[in-house]
Amino acid sequence: MQVNIRKALIVANMLKDDAQELVDSICAHLESIGVKGQLVCFKGKPDLPEVEPDVDFAFSLGGDGTVLFCSRLLGGREIPILAVNIGDFGFITEVSKDEWRAVFESYLQGHVGLSSRVMLEVSVRRNGRRMGPYLALNDAVIGAHRISKVIKLGVRISDTALGRYRADGLIISTPTGSTAYSMAAGGPILTPEMEAMILNPICPFTLSNRPLVVPGEEAIDIEVEEQRPEIILTLDGQTVIPLESADTIRIHAAETKAVIIRSDKRNFLDVLRAKLKWAGGPDA
Repeated sequence: MQVNIRKALIVANMLKDDAQELVDSICAHLESIGVKGQLVCFKGKPDLPEVEPDVDFAFSLGGDGTVLFCSRLLGGREIPILAVNIGDFGFITEVSKDEWRAVFESYLQGHVGLSSRVMLEVSVRRNGRRMGPYLALNDAVIGAHRISKVIKLGVRISDTALGRYRADGLIISTPTGSTAYSMAAGGPILTPEMEAMILNPICPFTLSNRPLVVPGEEAIDIEVEEQRPEIILTLDGQTVIPLESADTIRIHAAETKAVIIRSDKRNFLDVLRAKLKWAGGPDA
């Protein structure tokens, strides 16, 4: 079944090589087929501008970080994102800059699939007031503002007390984010369409504290216990929220998902094997 597009959002990291050339090429192609465009170009830390209401498709041009920004920019609208990597392949960006047109045309003809990814909805409760909600595609991380500072967190999963953590921090990751900070901290890799979250302590004081995979329908509540270090909540490594003692952070799967267009050239396992050098060669 053919797909019709009215307006495409183009999100581009202009610090990447060949970004301007790629933006010009995509804009020219969209104009040639009668599709309007909204352009969001940035260098460094981007703002979150309003996405026009008739946008029904998105290009993400950059790396995995650009996809994370694009997914939050769409604000839970389940708009397909064509994630084009400018440089080496990322774990999310499976499409190269030389393949975007072929994958885009295949999508319009209904020949490529969509990957629905769990997003986190995060809110902070402080003195009876709710802050948020915020969205994240990769992870929510709670940690000290400065390194080498142990913090204390109480954790509940739905109505059950899990325990108290003394650690450098705590990562709550989606399956998409399982190959990011959580993996570096010793967490498991999940295939990206799974309905789950990972609760992963960072350098826990108690060695028996291990990463835990939580069903997607659960809610995780984290209470910041009274302590001296300045503590922050970081979403996708891009949005930072200072925390205070007695704050409670609630994290659960958002009602809407990020929708990523699959490459017809490679899949997640192909990228995983290549990025982690699982082929058995001398660099494995």
